[in-house]
Parts: sequence; C-alpha cells; structure tokens
Amino acid sequence: MLRRLALTAVVTLAAVSVTAPGASALAGASGQVPSALPTSGPLSAVQPALGPLPVPLPPLPSFLGGGSGGGGTVDEPAARTRLTVTVERSGVAGADGTFELTCGPTGGTHPERQGACDRLAEVGGTRAGQDLFRPAPEGTMCTMIYGGDASARIVGTWEGRRVDTTVTRGDGCEIARWNNLVPVLPDLR
Repeated sequence: MLRRLALTAVVTLAAVSVTAPGASALAGASGQVPSALPTSGPLSAVQPALGPLPVPLPPLPSFLGGGSGGGGTVDEPAARTRLTVTVERSGVAGADGTFELTCGPTGGTHPERQGACDRLAEVGGTRAGQDLFRPAPEGTMCTMIYGGDASARIVGTWEGRRVDTTVTRGDGCEIARWNNLVPVLPDLR
C-alpha cells in the first residue's frame, strides 16, 4: 500500500512538473524544475507513463452492431419481421381475415402494409416495444370495459423474436394492447 502511494505521488509530481513547470514552487531562479523522480531506492527504476491512461471500452451491444450478440450475422431488424395477422369479428368492412405482413422490404397481403411496418419500427427501439406483444401480467388491475367481440391472433417473427399472441377487446388492458398495435390491427376506436 505504501509503495502504491509513493508511486502515485511520484507520477503526480512528474505530471505536474511537465504540464506546468513555471507553476512549481520548487522552481529555482533559473526556471529549472528539479526531477520529481527518485534517484535511489526501490522506485528509482520506475518511469511514469505520460499521457492519458488507456481505458478499455466495453463491446457494443449486439443491437448496435457490436459483437457478443450470438455469433451469427446481424440482419436489419425490419428484415427479420414476418407476421401472420388473423382478425375476426371486428365489425369493420374488409378488416376480418388472415393477412401476411413482411417488413424490410414492405410486402404481404396486409391492407396497411407500410403503416404497420412503420408502427412496428417506431416502437421497436423503445421500452414499449419490449412488451408490445405480451399480454398483461397475471394479477394486473384492468378496467372492466368491454370493447367488443373482436379478436386477433398474431404469429410469426418480429425483429428476430418469436411472436404468438392473441389480442381481444375484453377489458381495458386488452383494449390498450389492441390500440397500441394499430395499424397492424384495424382501428376500432
């Protein structure tokens, strides 16, 4: 511990004398600064490293294109989105049926392909995107508002994650899930 303290003091004095030699209290009339390095003893061989200390940077998370994400190639998130959306009993003309949705490039039979892909991309990088397809947790207090008989099943892959969920309008939590998925699901408001 004492050795580390002495070495820290030596390196600090050396750095101060190099960066501001005129400000040193030990500067003589000639402006020369005496060496801050010991000339004898166990620390005489120590040479301070001048300049910034190297700081290792952690690897980038895999979603930013860094390593440590699992070994394979990193595809664009939109290119990994392929969903089958089945809507029943919505009460909206042309909204019921089974539709394919592919994002990156946008394609499929979904009636609002571009809007649906834009919405999925919009929420994909947010905290809300993590829970986009999850049902409300068990025991969640939901308002007892009935939003109708509409139901939808969404199956496939979204940003590389497997999706298999059913959304209804049976209570306030389910209505909120449905509305959060518009225009992937038809707007029933």
